[in-house]
Amino acid sequence: MKKILIGTYILITIGIVFCIANSGIFSSENSKAIAAGEKVYAKNCLACHGETGKGEGAKDGTAINNQHFLSSVSDQDLYNYVKYGREGTSMPSYETRLSDKDLKNLVAFMREWQTEELDLKASATVLGDPERGKEQYKLYCLSCHGENGAGKIKMGTALSSPQYLKYTSDKQIWIGTAYGREETRMGPSLKGLEGARQLTEQDISDITAYIRSLEPK
Repeated sequence: MKKILIGTYILITIGIVFCIANSGIFSSENSKAIAAGEKVYAKNCLACHGETGKGEGAKDGTAINNQHFLSSVSDQDLYNYVKYGREGTSMPSYETRLSDKDLKNLVAFMREWQTEELDLKASATVLGDPERGKEQYKLYCLSCHGENGAGKIKMGTALSSPQYLKYTSDKQIWIGTAYGREETRMGPSLKGLEGARQLTEQDISDITAYIRSLEPK
């Protein structure tokens, strides 16, 4: 009898889980978050990042709606980027401007831009020589990202921003350098990909090490 009751409870539990999973509750909640996030984006982000998020705004703003970028960052990364902003750039901190719910809704809206999940792999060991990386940076990165990673408006992200370096891992820097971002000035750099620059994995690790060295001590 006991076994029959346990079996009945299990079947009932499975049935409840199945009903909830197919009820649309979760998708409905996500749709609400996306809709709310779109309003937050229109009010706070559109002027810089553009209506489609491709950096076509009237003011300064990088492209955030591209598959390479969205495939290399987590929802927490997006949350941190918006919450803490980028010191030394036109990207302010929204820590006191938006509520936690607003930030999460905004992330849900931005994540909706992702239509595919690219398999972007970093070198097994992202260890490099910052001095050699500095020379590589001057040759291949300075024209867009500026002296000492200061960035250039509408050309290249500020890589020396304390917030960028705090909330971006070496692996993410490596991937961004290697694969670039489609539909932007940042083409791929890894040897074997269709980019003007054909850098080895070690070259990219060295550049990553140099960018990391710009982090405030």
